[in-house]
Order: sequence, then structure tokens, then C-alpha cells
Amino acid sequence: MSLVRVQVPATSANLGPGFDCLGIAWELFTTVELAPLAGGLFIEVSGEGVAEIPRDERNLVYQAARAVFRQVDQAPGGLRIRINNSIPVARGLGASAAAVVGGIVAANVLVGRQLSVRQLLALACQIEGHPDNVTAALLGGLVVAVVADGEVKYVRVTPPPGLKAVVAVPEQRLATRTAREVLPKQVNFQDAVFNVSRAALLVAALLQGELGLLGTAMEDRLHQCFRFNLMPGVKKVVAAARLAGARGVALSGAGPAVVAIADANFELIARVMRDTFRQNGIPTRVLILNPCPVGARALERK
Repeated sequence: MSLVRVQVPATSANLGPGFDCLGIAWELFTTVELAPLAGGLFIEVSGEGVAEIPRDERNLVYQAARAVFRQVDQAPGGLRIRINNSIPVARGLGASAAAVVGGIVAANVLVGRQLSVRQLLALACQIEGHPDNVTAALLGGLVVAVVADGEVKYVRVTPPPGLKAVVAVPEQRLATRTAREVLPKQVNFQDAVFNVSRAALLVAALLQGELGLLGTAMEDRLHQCFRFNLMPGVKKVVAAARLAGARGVALSGAGPAVVAIADANFELIARVMRDTFRQNGIPTRVLILNPCPVGARALERK
């Protein structure tokens, strides 16, 4: 095998109440190519994040691939990596998770698929730090994922038909570390009960296609209220999207992107989200995305 190409979808984690355990994959992709070399490391980047993605050993695709090579004790002398990224970086759409999953899946193909899906998922979670984005990126669809007894335990389901995401992506960046630093060390009991009930309702509503429940089911009291303070105008964007017909609205991952789940009025929702951000001085683009049912896909070349 001389070259492997892997396509990995963008993801939205949390979806409001499902902090670090819910994720969904969208049809917006990062493509990773790995080719073994006799020696050296060569990394090429195109698309989103060209000026930001490292081209040395700090690169997440490289680090992920190296983790696979170490686990199976089989590594090429060198590596050529090509990354074509369509996922906005540091906006809450799982760009880092896509890089990690792309590197792991491509490296596993290079070494003859020695690692199982669960082993790949465990490696990805170790690198990323939590299972929601990487599980959705690897498997596609909607996932519920938790780490228990040192293993990622998950359930994957197919989102109901007709559902799309309207995602407002501000130019403003927000590092995940910054978004986590604002969170409290403890929460009160009532807020914990609030989120448990909403997360359960959200999964049940999506399983049954009861999209009318998403307005309630995507409410949150654990993280969004703190992160909204980092992003001027976000509360107004959420409210505007709901008024325009979105079934439910939340931060995408840690933000600053806002994801509106809808089954109609997509263009209207997109327009009001973009305009509301811009009225608050934040240039924004909007993407209308379909759920991605298949997750990471490898296309092999010999």
C-alpha cells in the first residue's frame, strides 16, 4: 500500500444538554492522505486553517498516525501527509477530531487494519480527551458515547429524515481550552437534574422523530450560560433562529458556532442567524448541512 485517503466528517458535540457525551456528524469533510516514505516528514495543507495547522510533528494527523504505528509496533521510515480541510478551525465543528480520526484511520489502513473500531476509538479519545466528537466522526450519525472502565461505550443511531443543521460560523475563533476554562468546578443539584432530563428527552425525541420537542430538549444549564459570555450576541442569535423556525438551537461543541436543527425554513433561519451576528459586529458565514450517516471512509490507492 503506497497511499491511503480518508474522508472524515465535521461534527457538533453536546447539542445543548449532552455535555461531552452527545455528538452528530455532518456532511462537511476533512480529507487526509498518508503515504509512507523512506525517511522524513512532509505535510501539505489546503483549505480551512492553512495558516494555522502545523506542518511539523505538532500536527494532529501526524500525532494520531504515530499513535497507531506505536501500538502495532510497525512504522514507515518517513511519512507524507496531505490535508484538504473544509471544516472551520476552532469554531466548534470538530476540526481537531476530524484530524485525529483521519490520521488514525489512514494509519490503520497502512498497517493492514490491525486495530479494531473500538481500539481506534480508544486511541482517538486518548488524543482528543473526550469521546463525543471523535465517536461521531469515526462512526457517523448521532452518537451517545461515554468513557467507562477505560473503554469508550457508545450507541449510534440514524438521525430522523428531513433533519438538517443550519450552522452560523463567526469569524471569531474560540479555543476549546478557553471555553473549558470558564466552566465552574461544581454545579448545583437542580441544574444537574435539568440537564439529565433534557439529554434523555433529546435522545428519545431524535429516535422517535419528535422534532417538536427539540426546543425543550436542547436546553442546557451546565456550559452554555458560561460560554455565551465569551461570544457577544450569541443569545440573540439563538433566539432569532428559534423565531425563524428552528426546532432546537445550541452551541456547536464549545462554540462559537451556533447550530440550529431544522426540518424546514432553512434559508430563512440562515439569514436571520447571519444578520443577527452581524448586527452585533461579528462577520459570519452560514452553512446548511445534512447529517452524515457513514463517518470516516477510507479510499485506498495502490
